[in-house]
Amino acid sequence: MENKNLYDYTIKDIPELMFENVDAIVIVDPAIDAYKSIVRRGMFETLLSESGIYHDLILDLWFHFNDSNEKVSGDYQIFADNTGVFTSKYSRRLRIVLENETEPHIVQLTVYPFDDNKKYIFVMDEFNDSESLQESLTTKKINTIQNSYLFSMYIDLTQNTTSSINVTEISEDVVNYNLSYTEWRNMIVNMFLPEDQEQFLRRTDPEYLKKNFTPGRTSSYDCMMRNLEGNFIWVKLIFSRAQTDNEEDYRYVFMVQDINDNSMELLSTLQMYEERAIKDPLTGIYNHGEVDTRLHNALTLRQKDNTPVSVMMIDLDHFKEVNDNYGHAVGDTTLKHLAKILQEFSKEENTVPGRWGGEEFIVICREKDSAGAFELAEKLRKKVEEHLFPDVLHVTCSVGVTEFKPEDDFTSAFNRLDKAMYTSKQNGRNQSTLL
Repeated sequence: MENKNLYDYTIKDIPELMFENVDAIVIVDPAIDAYKSIVRRGMFETLLSESGIYHDLILDLWFHFNDSNEKVSGDYQIFADNTGVFTSKYSRRLRIVLENETEPHIVQLTVYPFDDNKKYIFVMDEFNDSESLQESLTTKKINTIQNSYLFSMYIDLTQNTTSSINVTEISEDVVNYNLSYTEWRNMIVNMFLPEDQEQFLRRTDPEYLKKNFTPGRTSSYDCMMRNLEGNFIWVKLIFSRAQTDNEEDYRYVFMVQDINDNSMELLSTLQMYEERAIKDPLTGIYNHGEVDTRLHNALTLRQKDNTPVSVMMIDLDHFKEVNDNYGHAVGDTTLKHLAKILQEFSKEENTVPGRWGGEEFIVICREKDSAGAFELAEKLRKKVEEHLFPDVLHVTCSVGVTEFKPEDDFTSAFNRLDKAMYTSKQNGRNQSTLL
């Protein structure tokens, strides 16, 4: 367009000015889920097709990770249709990375609804380099502050509305979602582990929030939720009721905080302490206390549903001579090797081994009657007899076997097991006895 005096421009000049200066103009019809590009320049020749699916356009513009063209998981893409609904003019900045590129393009989008808000005009412009640099620095500062908060939202239960929704991994800006609180709640529940869904629905129920939150009250709980990449991570769900003087004003802030790294570290620490509490420090298999608990549980299960359960007691023969002749260090190594044999055996035969004390070990044989357990005992005894132990080479063991019976109490069952093992000792060792 030729240059004119400022006061010579009229409304008729605007379409040509827009066409010459705007990077992209798109007409959208949500009713048929389609768009048509009127203007495409620069990066938009790659980003936009001449025409396409509106849902896919929303995914390209919104539903990707910051500074990446990687789309969020399909579970979260269900929100795209709600994001692309506009009842008034709307504007925001987008960070778009084209395929085979690494640096984001900073884009200003403005939406103009028309045809009684049934269709939209999308006007998009890419910032120049200096504007992009300033935007990038601002984004980094915001992300540094908010990097642990994945999601935030404002809720009005009285109006059943959501607003000011921000998904930090997608954009630092508030995103336009056209969702009622009820719709959001029903859609988001599937992002949680099945065992956490009931708790989420209970604690996000409007009546629960009204009953349990006085103005200014904040509460949170931890659970596992699917992130934008589709993986379950530990998050903290935070609800805070707005501080107002009106008891009937039910407005809340809801936030999701990423606590996965700290939670996994905590769980690892707890697991370490749990293993210390139930594992024998020398052999690494279950200690006396844990074996005792599992024996009681096995007897309870036998009495409850009549599932066969048998137990072995294993005692190394002449172990005192090993310590006396080779030293306690060799004795400890011998016990470790026996524990390793028991562990390997447990993987093959679905048994549970543990150290009862000294050179005595227990093996719980699940779903084995007396005959089956005795067969396993002989198999295990021969494995020990054939094993080459460091320094001492060959060691044998005596084994006692018994099946827990429904009428047993723990003392009677264990005394029978103990007697079976000592019978093997008295009858010459390196043998199994069933009582």
